[in-house]
Amino acid sequence: MREKLGVFGGIRGIRIFRLFGIFRKFRGFGKFRKFRKLRKLRKLRKLRKLRKFRLFRVWTIAKANHTSQLSVLNSQFVKSSIIIIFIMSDRGHFGSKLGIVLATAGSAVGLGNIWRFPYMTGHNGGAAFLMVYLVCIFLLGVPGIISEFIVGRHGAANAARSYGSLTKHKSWRLVGYLGILTSTIILGFYAVVAGWCLQYLFASLMGQLQGDAAYVQQYFSEFSSHPLKPCLWAVAFILLTHFVVVRGIRNGIERASKLLMPILLILLVIIVIASCLLPGAVKGVEFLLMPDFSKLSGSVFLEALGQAFFSLSLGTACLCTYASYFNPQTHLARSAVEIALLDTFIAVLAGLMIFPAAFSVGVTPDAGPSLIFITLPNVFHQAFSAVPVVGYVISVMFYALLVFAALTSTISMHEIGTAFFHEELHAPRKRAAWVLTVVCSVIAVICSLSMGACPSLRLLGLDILDFCDKLTAQYMLPTGAFLTCLFVGWVVPRHIVRQEYTNGGTLSGTFYRAYLLAVRYVCPFAIFMVFLHQLGIL
Repeated sequence: MREKLGVFGGIRGIRIFRLFGIFRKFRGFGKFRKFRKLRKLRKLRKLRKLRKFRLFRVWTIAKANHTSQLSVLNSQFVKSSIIIIFIMSDRGHFGSKLGIVLATAGSAVGLGNIWRFPYMTGHNGGAAFLMVYLVCIFLLGVPGIISEFIVGRHGAANAARSYGSLTKHKSWRLVGYLGILTSTIILGFYAVVAGWCLQYLFASLMGQLQGDAAYVQQYFSEFSSHPLKPCLWAVAFILLTHFVVVRGIRNGIERASKLLMPILLILLVIIVIASCLLPGAVKGVEFLLMPDFSKLSGSVFLEALGQAFFSLSLGTACLCTYASYFNPQTHLARSAVEIALLDTFIAVLAGLMIFPAAFSVGVTPDAGPSLIFITLPNVFHQAFSAVPVVGYVISVMFYALLVFAALTSTISMHEIGTAFFHEELHAPRKRAAWVLTVVCSVIAVICSLSMGACPSLRLLGLDILDFCDKLTAQYMLPTGAFLTCLFVGWVVPRHIVRQEYTNGGTLSGTFYRAYLLAVRYVCPFAIFMVFLHQLGIL
C-alpha cells in the first residue's frame, strides 16, 4: 500500500510507503540501512515524535551524497511492527531569489531576442510597438508564466508527473509529455545555430571575419554547407550544455546563470555604448524608439502577442520544470513580472546594439540568422574601420554574447528532458543527461546535414531544420501553452491555484482574481489568435 501526503512536516510531496510484514527494496532510493536500537535514531530529525511509537524494527534509506529529510509517521499510520521510514533524496532547489530570476530569465533570453525582436520593433512602429508589446506581456506572458510556475512548484517533479499530480485524469500528463518532446526537438535544431555562434566566436578571435560583404556571405555559405564542421560545433555546444546540467541545480544551472547573465548584460551594455557613439547612430535609435502609431494594426498586435509568447518560452515545459525547484517561499507573481521585464529590457538593448551601428554605415538590418552571420560582421567591419582594434574587440564580444545567450536557453531545455528521464526511468542524473544529449546530438546532426551537405534530407518541401522550427513554433508551442491555460484555469482545483499563488495564504493575492480571469479567458483566446496568425489564417 502506498500513500502520498501533500504537505507533511513542511516537506512537499513526501511519499510514505507502509509494508505489512514484508521488506522490499525500491529502486532509486539507495541502500537500506537497518537500525536495531532506538538510540541510533536520536541523530535524526524529529526524534521526539518517534518516541510515542512502539518500534521493534526501523528501516531507513540513507543517501550520503544528498541532503536528506526524515518523514515522521503519525500514529494513525502505524499498524504494524515494521515501519519503513524513507529519507527522500533532495531533487535540488535554487538557493536564492537572484538565482531563480537569472536562471528563468536566461531560459527566455536567447537568439530570438537579438535577431527577431529589434527587427519587429523597428518595422512595426518603434516605441508604439514596444508599448503594445508590454501590454501583451502582461496580458499573456505574465499569466502564462505564473500558470507554469503553479503546475511545477506544486508537482515538485518533472513536467509530465507535475501535470498528472494535479488531477485525477492522468491524460493531462500528455501536456507535460508534449512540452518535453517540444523542448527536445528545439534543443536539437537550436544547437545547430548555437554551434554557428560558437564557430563564429572562434573565427572572430582568429581574425577570420575581416572582409567586405561578399567575403562574409561566402564565408557563411561555405561553412554552413560543409559536411562536418557545423555538425561538430553543434555537438560541441550540446556537450557544453551537458556538462553544466549534469552538475545539478545549485552547482550547475544556478551557478552558470549567475555567471553568464551578468556577463551577457555587461557585454551588451558595452556594445550598445560603442554602437551609439558612432556617427549617424541617432537615426538607428530613432528607427527603433520613435513611436509611429500609423503602423499599428491588428496584424501588428498579433505580431506583438506572438513575440511575447515565444520570447518567454511558454509551452516548452521549461518554466514548469524550473518551478519544481523553487522554494515554497518564492513569490510566483513577482518573479514572473521580473522575468518578463528583464527579458524585454535585454531585447531592447539588443536593438540599441544593432540599429545604430547598421544605420551609421547605411545598412538596413534584416532579421534571422542572416542578420547575425552575414549583415552584422560587415557592419562592425565598416563601422569601426577607422580603429580596427576596436572592431576586432566588438566582434569578439558580440559573438561571445551570442554564445552566452544561446547557452542559457539550451541549459533550460536540456534540464527538461534530464529531469524527466532521471525521475521516470529512476536513472542517475548523469545517465539521464547523457540520454538526452545523445538524442539531441542526433537531431542536431540531421538538421545540420540538411542545411547543405545532404539537401535531399527534406520533409514537406523543407529542410529538416526549417521543418522542426515550423513544427514547434506554429503547432507544438501554441498547443502546449493553450492546454496549460485551460488546465490551470478550469481543471486544477481552485484552492490549489490560490494556495500556490498566495504561498499558502502568506501573501495577500491582490491580483489573484485578475490573474484567474486572464488565465481562464484572455490567455486561451490570445493564444488561439496567435495560432491562427501563425498559420496565415488571420
